[in-house]
Amino acid sequence: MLNRKASAPRHVKGTVGRSLVITLTFFALLAAALVIEKLPMWLLFIYLAVSVVTCLTYAVDKSAAQKNAQRISENTLHVLSLLGGWPGAMVAQQWLRHKTQKRAFRRVFWMTVLINLAALVSWAWA
Repeated sequence: MLNRKASAPRHVKGTVGRSLVITLTFFALLAAALVIEKLPMWLLFIYLAVSVVTCLTYAVDKSAAQKNAQRISENTLHVLSLLGGWPGAMVAQQWLRHKTQKRAFRRVFWMTVLINLAALVSWAWA
């Protein structure tokens, strides 16, 4: 018998990688905007902090789902994304395989991303 480690299917690994690339690209563009003085430095820290909090919130909700315990509302997850935590949410969704099957949730999530980015761009280039 072969002793193999269980690993995630290839499409899952690719999706996690893609979300990491999107997240890192966003933070690189945000850093570039800071360098050319389009955005203040504190905004980078806000995005990082809210993303970490959002990622941890997804992890807590995933754990609660597995234990049939009190869940975190989808509205809370969406508000965190809207406030700038969408990079953390994107990574958490794929890494934890949480909230990836529910189309209505994903649709609202992507709307929060677009609204957040539109607000950021309009503020930076107003």
